Amino acid sequence: MRRSTRLAAASATALSLVLVTAGCAGASGAAESADDSTITIGFNPGPYFEMFQEGIQPILEEDGYTVKTKDFTDGVIVNVAVRDGEIDANIMQHSVYMDSVNEQEGLSNVALVQVPGPPMALFGGAQKSLDDLKKGATISVPNQPSNQYRALTVLEDADLITVSDEMDPATASLQDIVDNPYDLEFVEMENAQQVAALQDVDYAVIQGNFVVSGGLKLADALTLEDLTDEFSVVVSVDEAHADSDWAQALKDAYESDEFADYIASNEIYDGYNLPAALED
Repeated sequence: MRRSTRLAAASATALSLVLVTAGCAGASGAAESADDSTITIGFNPGPYFEMFQEGIQPILEEDGYTVKTKDFTDGVIVNVAVRDGEIDANIMQHSVYMDSVNEQEGLSNVALVQVPGPPMALFGGAQKSLDDLKKGATISVPNQPSNQYRALTVLEDADLITVSDEMDPATASLQDIVDNPYDLEFVEMENAQQVAALQDVDYAVIQGNFVVSGGLKLADALTLEDLTDEFSVVVSVDEAHADSDWAQALKDAYESDEFADYIASNEIYDGYNLPAALED
């Protein structure tokens, strides 16, 4: 399978995505709470905060931890905040993106545990069905390489385009399209803008967390990504603290039967990709 070939090649490649960075306040220091019984978690917009608040926080509190949360809107700053000790962990990114920020910012964040997450999805905008697909149709895709890689893979799986066997998530771009039989026109935009701009294009391939936070339903998608573990969201912590008691408590909570029951009993998580620890 060509996708497996591309992913295998990508894993041997040093990831160096081009990211927009922003400054962040705070002195550098150990990324751990002054009080080891307090855990502070950072989030970007998406479904992971509610999942944490309702499914994980009660478990941690039962274990004697005090839980605090902070909101961020930038993917780089929320990673730097782990290094600077502003937060202990973040829950908002897949490992490919985390590794790229590590390289860019000189961080040592690692994946602690995988969490359930929604796949990327192809939605109709001005056109409601792929049966209505016409030559020259417009499709919005994320403008960031690893997520554009995923979007192009979704479109290839839907037989709308063909991409190069050499396409790499670290450098993926529209130049990797080798066959475009429908003469599709691609509109690159920020992930967070795609739902709001959906009616301005014929179709859109949107990252799962923005699908959910934007009020769309995965069940209404025209097709869904075959989400792999490489692109599944993880809990990220500084490598120096991955074996700490609080980090292991966080990991255990996400792998617990109690959390598995919470996910299984809430239909809002139908269609999510589940970590192996939560599968029946």
